[in-house]
Amino acid sequence: MLLRMSLVGGALLVSLASAAVAQDSATSPQDRVEIVKQSLVASKAALKQYEWIETVALSLSGEEKVRQQNTCYYGAEGGLQKVPVAASAKEEKKRGLKGRAIESKKAELQASLKAAVGLLQQYAPLDPAKIQAAKAAGNISVSLPAADGSVKLTIKNYLKPGDEVGVELDPARNTLKTVSIASFVEQGKDKSPVSAMVSYAALADGTAYPAKESLDIPAQKLNVGITNSGYKKKA
Repeated sequence: MLLRMSLVGGALLVSLASAAVAQDSATSPQDRVEIVKQSLVASKAALKQYEWIETVALSLSGEEKVRQQNTCYYGAEGGLQKVPVAASAKEEKKRGLKGRAIESKKAELQASLKAAVGLLQQYAPLDPAKIQAAKAAGNISVSLPAADGSVKLTIKNYLKPGDEVGVELDPARNTLKTVSIASFVEQGKDKSPVSAMVSYAALADGTAYPAKESLDIPAQKLNVGITNSGYKKKA
């Protein structure tokens, strides 16, 4: 009797597992790509109702050098607007050669920050049109579901020849989990590797948003971290 029950139970588990695999296999790679594109479009549309605080920090050799905050929102014409948050205290400017050297270094760091953030913004958020172009060119592959059900899309040559973007998708919610980026910046004839990671979270109404973004340029010992928080619906 125990053996029979064991065999029946085992058969039931196999049946359930087979059904789960069959159901997941019904979602084709093309469908996965469409889910990513639709998630991006839906997220951007929903975020137009909100404003939030973006905190950007630049570090060199592991030491934070620049930190700034912006109030972000989408304007009437649909473009993302960023308004610097006023600093709580003004820095005292030093005079003379030392003061000019400090101001010059600050300007250099701000330029590095602007360039790094500009590069990150070319990848995040992802552009559905570029995803479609990569799909048409056969540059997208889809992994089998992991143990937690997540699926990863790998996009080659997304923005530049030789770059790679990995998109981890939560198929149960049809939303993005993470986006990893392997790219490079050109410095004359040389190319410096760049890696970045974007982690997504969801608001109370289910709207997905990039909660944390990080970009590393090892050759320059530079790291830029971006945190988006304080989301609230616009008045």
